[in-house]
Amino acid sequence: MTDNFLKRVLQPPAYGWSRNDAFYAPTFRELLSHWLSQMNLLRTRKNWLAVTGWVWTLGLVPFAVLFLTRYFSWRLAGVGFLYAMVGLGTVNIVWLHRYCTHRAFTFSHPFYRFVVRNLTLRLVPEETYVVSHHVHHAFPEQAGDPYNVHGGRLYCLFAAELHQGIARDLSPADYARTVGLVSHTGVVANSYAQYQRWGSICHPALTYLHLGLNWAFWYGAFFLIGGHGLACAIFGMSSIWAIGIRDFNYDAHGAGKDRRRVGVDFNRKDLSINQLFAGTVSGEWHNNHHLFPTGARSGFLWWQLDTAWWLIQLLRLLGGISSYRDFKERFLELHYRPYRAQVAALALASEERRGES
Repeated sequence: MTDNFLKRVLQPPAYGWSRNDAFYAPTFRELLSHWLSQMNLLRTRKNWLAVTGWVWTLGLVPFAVLFLTRYFSWRLAGVGFLYAMVGLGTVNIVWLHRYCTHRAFTFSHPFYRFVVRNLTLRLVPEETYVVSHHVHHAFPEQAGDPYNVHGGRLYCLFAAELHQGIARDLSPADYARTVGLVSHTGVVANSYAQYQRWGSICHPALTYLHLGLNWAFWYGAFFLIGGHGLACAIFGMSSIWAIGIRDFNYDAHGAGKDRRRVGVDFNRKDLSINQLFAGTVSGEWHNNHHLFPTGARSGFLWWQLDTAWWLIQLLRLLGGISSYRDFKERFLELHYRPYRAQVAALALASEERRGES
């Protein structure tokens, strides 16, 4: 993919990506005004995908209310929280991040792809995540980055509506290239004529049908296991992940400050950091990921648990994955071992100075 294509594949916000050849951080009023315009279906039907993200996120709220008012118990709350943080976090890292975006591994058969795609509650359409994430990696913290940390927390929190939609004036050739970014995921792509009508790769009817069937299946499964209490706990607590994931990139890039730690965060090309909580519950060691974005593993050090990598390995043992990329040894060779050697050399030099004095 060329930089020029990735610079034009997303719909520019009303306030633009840049001014005077530099990234422009919009005001709160500009953010709110553009967000409201993107959430207005009466303005254009092409806003349907932006609205969809909140439709399904807010659709979890009634389950949370039912759980808190009728079925609450600390045990169920714990189960729901673990499902949201570990279950949703891990599966979405494997599916949306490592497979759909970076193609870090390949499935041996479409059946396994279908299973992983629906292994947990579906909340984020592939199109919303994948296309914009390619742009994020091409221009991290630069003008055009759809969740640029320098834009502020709201810039990232509302990025799905503000900046992650594909451009609505793509040429047939550019639209075909954009479809190619998600063609391996199982998404049924709109024709170019349908794209011109809906402004998206995926069709609203198929998207809502898929998410609706997914929710119905999982509610039924959880009900059979533990009744309405368990189902409402898991659905309700999943709202924490659905909202929290929107804020992830802001915190994972140090909230715009340089919070990288020597010996922990080896990527120095952007402000990404390895966060203990996010890494432990989902395998998203973000600084490591920015070093080797196309790898199936991002937990490289012994203490960096990588649940997403464990799931990928389990699928491989079951015959579901035929190939994958693992950059742990390259990380150790290029970054960690030289760092440890440097630390040892500095310690030795310090001892020698003390001995001489």
